[in-house]
Parts: sequence; C-alpha cells; structure tokens
Amino acid sequence: MCGIAGGWWKGNAQADLRLGRALEKIRHRGPNDSGYELYPAVDLVIALGHTRLSILDLSSAGHQPMLSDDKRFSIVFNGEIYNYRELRADLQDLGHGFVSDSDTEVLLAAWAQWGQACLVRLVGMFAFVVLDQQAGTLTCVRDAFGIKPFFYAAQGGEFYFASEIPALKELLPSKPALDWQRAYDYLVHGDYDSGPRTFFEGVSHLLPGHLFTVDLQARRIGKPERWWTPSIVERTDLSFASATEMVRAQFLHNIRLHLRSDVPLGAALSGGIDSSAVVCAMRHVEPDLPIHTFSYVAAGSEVSEEDWVDRINAHVGAVPHKISVNSDELVRDLDSMILAQGEPFGSTSIYAQYRVFQLARDAGVTVTLDGQGADEMLAGYNGYPGQRLRSLVEKGRLVEAASFLNEWSKWPGRNRIGGAKRLVAEMTEGWLYALLRKINGSDALPAWINGEPLIERGVISHFPRLRSAQSEAGRRVVAELGLSLTQRGLPALLRHGDRNSMRFSVESRVPFLTLDMVNLLLSLPESYLISAKGETKHVFRAAMRGIVPDDVLDRRDKIGFATPEQAWLLSMADTVRGWLREDLQLLFFNQTEVLREFELIIAGKKDFSWQVWRWINFCRWYSHFIA
Repeated sequence: MCGIAGGWWKGNAQADLRLGRALEKIRHRGPNDSGYELYPAVDLVIALGHTRLSILDLSSAGHQPMLSDDKRFSIVFNGEIYNYRELRADLQDLGHGFVSDSDTEVLLAAWAQWGQACLVRLVGMFAFVVLDQQAGTLTCVRDAFGIKPFFYAAQGGEFYFASEIPALKELLPSKPALDWQRAYDYLVHGDYDSGPRTFFEGVSHLLPGHLFTVDLQARRIGKPERWWTPSIVERTDLSFASATEMVRAQFLHNIRLHLRSDVPLGAALSGGIDSSAVVCAMRHVEPDLPIHTFSYVAAGSEVSEEDWVDRINAHVGAVPHKISVNSDELVRDLDSMILAQGEPFGSTSIYAQYRVFQLARDAGVTVTLDGQGADEMLAGYNGYPGQRLRSLVEKGRLVEAASFLNEWSKWPGRNRIGGAKRLVAEMTEGWLYALLRKINGSDALPAWINGEPLIERGVISHFPRLRSAQSEAGRRVVAELGLSLTQRGLPALLRHGDRNSMRFSVESRVPFLTLDMVNLLLSLPESYLISAKGETKHVFRAAMRGIVPDDVLDRRDKIGFATPEQAWLLSMADTVRGWLREDLQLLFFNQTEVLREFELIIAGKKDFSWQVWRWINFCRWYSHFIA
C-alpha cells in the first residue's frame, strides 16, 4: 500500500520542490520508503513520485518508480495484486524474468506484455500510472471498485495527479475553490463520491473501473473510459445448491489470496455476518494462523454488537482488541479525521472505523481484512425491496410479489408501507419522483439554503438520482447492485476505509471485492440473493454453513460500526454552536437559519437527523481546506 503523485508541467523549475512537498503530504500512506523521477521532454517535465508501505517483498527491490528491463515503461503503483505469484508464473512462461518478489514488478511486466488487457486478470486493488516513453503517453488506471483513490486536475495546460487531495494541492499552481454543486448535493441530499466531481472545483477523481491516457506530445488528456462494467445477464444453469458451492469456493479462494503478506495481519470485526464470515474463513483456510481482531463497541448502548464480536472471537480463538469512544474523544479527534478524509462524509460511524484502525496500528498490525462490499453484492441492507418487487411485477408474478412484501415486512426495521413506498419510488421518474420526495419530507431547497445564488451559478437543485444504464425487466435488483458497486454507495464507503486506514499506515483489504466474485453473484437469479422470505444474502448465508456459527448466519438485524450519533452530538451542543457560528461567507449557505434549526433540535422541537452531522462536517472541513 502506497501513495502516488506526479504529472507533467512546463519547464523544470521547482519540480523537485513541488513533488517533494506533495509526497510529504502522503507520507502516512507509505512511511517505509519514497522516491521520484523526473523525465525531461522538450519543454516539459514528467514527474512520477511514490511513497511505500512495504507489505510484499520488504527489500529495496520493491522501490518505485520502477523501470521495465527495456527502459520503455515506468510505473508508480498504489495497491496490492494478490494473485501476483500466479501471474508471475504465466509471464515467466512467456519469457519474462524477475529480480524480486514484488507485485509491482509483476504488474509492470503484465502491462508490458498485455497492455490494458491485463487489468481483468488482476485480483487486487490498485491505482497506478504508467509512463510509456516510446509512445509518449501516461496511462492512469483505477481498480474496478475504486478501492484505491486517484485524483487529478488540469490547470494552465498542465496535468497533475495524486492519491489524496492535500498532495494534489501541493502540485497545483493555484488553490482550488469550492465546487458548489458537490457542496449542495452533500448538504441537502447527503450525496458524495458518486461521480467524478469532488468538493474542489476543477479537481476530479477517476471513477472505479476507468482509465484514461494523456498524450504528452499533443498535451491532450483523454476522456476516461470504462475498462470493466458489471454484467447483469442471468445464468440459468445453476441450482441453488450448485450456486452455494460455487460461492463458498470462490470466497475461500479470495480469503487465501488476501492472506498473502510479509507483515502481521488481522481483521476488522464488527460482529455482523460479513466481517464474521471473513474472520471465520481466515481460520478455516489457515487453522494455525494467529488472528487478531479489532472492534468498536458502543458501551452501554442499544446498538452495541459486543456479544456477537465475543461469539466470533471465541469460535476462532482470536486475540480480541476493542475500543469504545465517547463524544469528548470525537471533539478531540474530529479535525484530525476530517483532514485525513480530505472531503466531507456521511456520519459519525466513520469515527468508529477511524479508531479501529488506530487500534490496529497500536497493536503492531499492518494489514487488516474487512467485510466491505458484501451488502452491495448480495442485496444486503434492507434487501432492495423496491427493485425486487418491481422485478416480480414485471415478470407478472403478482401473487409472489404480494407474498414477498408480506414476508419482507416481518424483519426488524421493516413494514409493508415502507416496502410499498420503495416500489413506488422505484417505478417513478422526473417531476413525479421529485414531488414524492418533497411529500416525504425531502426538500430540495430547505430554509437554510439560499436558492438564488445557486440558480445564478447554474447549480442543479434536484436530487442527484442515479439510474442503471443496463437495467432490464426482471433484473432490477442486480442492476441496482451493479450501480451501488461502482457509483452509489460503495465508493463512499471505500473512501472512508482507505483514508482512515492509511491515516495510521494500515492496509485495509476487502476480500469480497474481486471480479470473479462479483461476476458470479450478479449472474445469479435474484431469488438466490434475497429469498422469498425476505432474507438478504440468501446464498452466502447458505455457503457459510459449517464455517460461521449458525446463530450468526441466522441474524435478522444489521448494525455494523453504528454510533450513538444523536447522543454524542447533542451532548456537545456548545462546541457545535461554536463551529456553526464560524462565518464561512458562502452566499448559498444560511448559517443563521442553520443555528436556528439546531436550537430547535436541541430543544426537542424538531426531529434529529443526519443533517446535523452534515452541517458540522461541512463547516469544519471548509475551514480547513477552502477558507
């Protein structure tokens, strides 16, 4: 795991200084080694920089930038290629030689051998840049799910990239301003990390499963293009039993690959099905492996999962590490966490994760495995009822749809009205959808937003709804999962995990997220993912029988790293008032009205919502990054 930075700009003036400052900003991503190279080319300089967190081959042979044997290609790479040993054997058969046990060397040879076609062969997480000195190009690539970050910008005919925005800002000739559209979408609708725009005007992030090429001679940045798109074509040749065996085999294979490490590793354990499956599978494939788990427990709270955490630790014989936090600690660490994240985020549950990775670092563990991504592959959360009902209705299975709604509503936190409303929302578009949202209490222009300045700036003020381009009748759930994996939902969660783990120089691995696993799961009939009884992750629960305790697999609730957000934020009301009073001088953001609504919430005259956190997070972030 590492950090990368670079680009190309005119002349050689201050190139070393600018790149050095950028790499210093991402030193936490790679504290073990760093390096950079400058490649003069006529009237511009090409820069590739890297900071290294040594995980595979701890020797200096893994130093970057790395140059190919024929001197044609140079690469800077952030991530891990877990199947590098298998790829290396294939490449050796094709005549390639290797001098290290580094996955970077394998990736470089794979690119030299197969070019872009190598990407679908990779099992891993990655963001990398390859300089082709013969063709005069820079190719920038991001993994299929966006596990690893890649930010870029173009200013004054120059091009810059980095793993994190603070590093990118050191390269830019001028400070970027606030992107009003992204700020509005976050503040009003809670939407972020769903498209290429960031909170910084003119700064983009490469979308998951995309790449683009920079033509250095023409000084032209190519349009990002997809190198992978999730398929939703249904297989009809698998019984549920056969699918269960395939899912089990693929998941255990993923776990084996993700355990490859030359440094100590452990697991983040929330107590839910996904993280529990990861920990139990670790024990299943490596009976003698020392396992350390790291958990947040909400002490004395209704949302605590400590009993489930203890259940799994006892089952596998793990060494448990637990952390419990309070609002005073949140106040203490908030600015540090905001600086680590780089952009605003959704809720205080991110702080629980932040402290879990700190706990791992303090225990001397450099690599953790995590259950992230399972919900978006297995129809988790509440089971995507709107999409499932629509699929059944479109197939003419109306009696089955009614039965599903009835069974689905029996699970905790669900009811028939909620399921029906989701079906209506799924089947409406345009103005009618916007009207229904407003009736449901979602106002596109709340009192604390001044609409006129937004209109003048051309900001779109309706809900930024994403719809799958490949949706088809009867496959609405898997189409939504494909969208959630690459645009809505998972990209934000992966951003949280990457920044929080890297803040403490810990590599967070997500073994659910491989192309083979996703391709398999999204090809299954929807009833294999969510059963007629409303059970989410239906096929995966069956696949884990005998590996994960039955009582865990039979859980009907989902909590995760949930925090007592309302109690925390209300207990620190005086501090919050101070933050919200700091004048941001933003014409569209009515802070007087924000403070008025906050006082109503404190007094119990208005319902508490996540909106409070978005106000706080945005104000603190803005004061650090924009003001």
